[in-house]
Amino acid sequence: MNTKKNAIMYGAGNIGRGFIGPLFAKSGYQVTFIDVAPETVNALNRDGRYPVRVLSNDCHTDNWVEGVCAVNGQDAETAARCIAEADIMATAVGVRVLPFIAPVIAMGLKIRFQNTRTPLNIIICENLMDANHVLGKLIKENLNEEEWEIFDERIGLVEASIGRMVPIQTKEMQDGNPLRICTEAYGFLPVDKNAFIGKIPLINGMVPFGKFDFFIQRKLFIHNMGHAVCAYLGILLGDQYIYETINRGEILFIVQNAMIESALALSAKFDMPLEDMIFHIKDLLYRFSNKSLADTCARVGGDVVRKLGTSDRLIGAMRCCGEAGITPVFISIGSAAALHCYLKEKGFTQTLETAANALVEISLLQKESPEAKLILSIYSKLLNGVDLFELRKVAMLDGNKPGVI
Repeated sequence: MNTKKNAIMYGAGNIGRGFIGPLFAKSGYQVTFIDVAPETVNALNRDGRYPVRVLSNDCHTDNWVEGVCAVNGQDAETAARCIAEADIMATAVGVRVLPFIAPVIAMGLKIRFQNTRTPLNIIICENLMDANHVLGKLIKENLNEEEWEIFDERIGLVEASIGRMVPIQTKEMQDGNPLRICTEAYGFLPVDKNAFIGKIPLINGMVPFGKFDFFIQRKLFIHNMGHAVCAYLGILLGDQYIYETINRGEILFIVQNAMIESALALSAKFDMPLEDMIFHIKDLLYRFSNKSLADTCARVGGDVVRKLGTSDRLIGAMRCCGEAGITPVFISIGSAAALHCYLKEKGFTQTLETAANALVEISLLQKESPEAKLILSIYSKLLNGVDLFELRKVAMLDGNKPGVI
């Protein structure tokens, strides 16, 4: 008799298969993936297991995730039945896909509400501020008013901060097995302690925190922001890989000081120890340099419009700094580089006026705002051919002089 509890992992991609699925499996759950890629679904059902390769600069280790199965997300009825019977669930599908899975989740919850009063907690593993409110609204659009009340009583929408880096998987990384996922060793999963309904499950690597807004913003404004600054500067220099870029002394200097700017602001905003964030930055910079991950500047810098959004990693971090009285000079270097990449990607002429108009359109920054002035000042220097070594000296004169880690 199978006494294992059921975990539903909506999304069998890099994070689903490379991070959350293995945590569920290690914690004793029978893991069912829901995905729309038929090759992946068929292979998971055929093999019942898959390998996760943990990479470091010196070596790698293979760990097998056993006893898994999958359902094709196009088969909404079967997917809904699985959700109805789940003991825990997570999503890792990407922000743009959430509207497409919400009706299926709602269908599963309707069945569940008829058969059990047991709560269901859904761990939301998406790079999205207020992901719980966004997904909750999408699901409720497919429920009636009576079901809304039940939803609020029994369904926990739990935000998670995903720190593990999983690059685009190449044929070389698959090493003969299309199911193989290559990733880094980092396995820490902060989640919103206060969002669970009922008893918090014991899941390997999952750590519930009360001050969860801090962890969401730390991930977005330190990790994601620093990664983006590295990527856009790397693209400007013609680098392919993140590890190449971060190993350039002038880039390392800019990225680490951009991250310190955010750390100073977050420390003031949340009354959290700055020293802990400095250690976190050191760890991130080491992880960025992991050559074996072969993470590309193009992947990390993709979807530049979203990443230049008014509340996202670059502009959001600058605004957070401004609220704390900190001048985000080093973050503005990354923002200017991102702006340059955006104009090039769109085929627009690289002029100060075009750049200013783009900031108004995609970042909602008026030309006279402090953030726009900083970004455009750096952007103009990039247009005039100022190299990054000179740019960092300018930044040190104009900014907060946070210093080198």
